[in-house]
Amino acid sequence: MDLQNEKCVMVIDENLPLGIIANTAAIMGITMGKQMPEVVGADVYDRTGNEHLGIIKFPVPILKGKGEAIKTIRKRLYEPEFSDLTVVDFSDLAQGCKTYDEFIRKMKDVSETELNYLGLAICGPKKKVNKLTGSMALMR
Repeated sequence: MDLQNEKCVMVIDENLPLGIIANTAAIMGITMGKQMPEVVGADVYDRTGNEHLGIIKFPVPILKGKGEAIKTIRKRLYEPEFSDLTVVDFSDLAQGCKTYDEFIRKMKDVSETELNYLGLAICGPKKKVNKLTGSMALMR
């Protein structure tokens, strides 16, 4: 992976409560790490010899957006132009499930248009990621 020309961002609904924002970022980050294990660095050791597990090799800005803007971006990510991007979405349906089996069962019965996205994580060529998210502000 050419880290100079790649970019990862998370876009999270700015109107969510802080705990849901943090949960959304954590879940998307874990899933993205599974999809892109090569971006996680090697474990490191401090001077006293204590191990610290490897972290991602580059920054992942957290951007804020409103629900409809996130849904619009998600819709665009299904277009062929963006098929090379790695995308993790997290919806209200997923957030409301107690088990993964429940999520699988419920997802089969819902149309994509019915989902409300709490957040998206997007990784891929910098130009394409910027085309989708370049005008969005950082979440602070």
